Amino acid sequence: MIESGIPKRRALGKGLEELFNSEVLDYSSVEEKIVSETPKEEITMIKLNELRSNPYQPRKKFDQQALEELSKSIKEHGVFQPIIVKKAIKGYEIIAGERRVKASALAGKEEIPAIVRDFNDTQMMEIALLENLQREDLTAIEEAKAYKKLQETLTINQEELSKRLGKSRSHITNMLGLLSLPESIQNDISDKKISMGHARVLSKLDDIKQQEELEKKVIEEGISVRELERMTQEPKIIKTNPQKPRIKEENEYSYVQNELSEKLGTKVLIKKNKIEISFVNGNDLNRLLECMNIEVGR
Repeated sequence: MIESGIPKRRALGKGLEELFNSEVLDYSSVEEKIVSETPKEEITMIKLNELRSNPYQPRKKFDQQALEELSKSIKEHGVFQPIIVKKAIKGYEIIAGERRVKASALAGKEEIPAIVRDFNDTQMMEIALLENLQREDLTAIEEAKAYKKLQETLTINQEELSKRLGKSRSHITNMLGLLSLPESIQNDISDKKISMGHARVLSKLDDIKQQEELEKKVIEEGISVRELERMTQEPKIIKTNPQKPRIKEENEYSYVQNELSEKLGTKVLIKKNKIEISFVNGNDLNRLLECMNIEVGR
């Protein structure tokens, strides 16, 4: 039985500090550790109207159908896993579990089980980003903005950010490159009017007018990514930071390797007729399987 009333606030604890200081931060480990190590008497019921979103929450849109399905489950079975919150000046800020909060509201609930913990701003940002990256599909622009915000707050370069998140350096670079595109094209990316492949090619151009003209061709004429790449090689196209041509590719599969890395959002290596795909944890592996439309029975 979950009791109401606010328990004494606790710090993260040594175990969680170690997780945050590890080279790769795994969101599922953080949430799992908090929930598993919290005594039942410290799980409290908090009114939904006292909760507000994590200010670092990168997700602005939530799948309404998925929320409705979750709300039906909550109506029937209740909330199985408590959310995690931080005490604020007024009420509480949601650290993990915003979908559960929104679905509970849809289900007509007035309160929800919660665990109160102390997190600093950097940790709250990492949690918000990782919860979405490892559990749900952010739009490409939401993901890119989250990377940028995290990089600025932690004051780290792209290489360090890629290691911290367990993502390939090229993926981080290409995602951040999307933010150089005009807002109109960014909106079209979010609305899936153009693919990430097209967006990546357009982001390497330095002329906004050319970007917009080429995007229009992609949408109206159905130009493929390869065709768009060929078009951008024309002398009249202005490139951002043009690179010197490589004398020799690393291997004959470099192009495929790079495409797979961008498609899957992780490091991919092709050598000796083998494909090596990196993943951080079980949740990340499931994400990769979903990307490849692979269902694994248990």
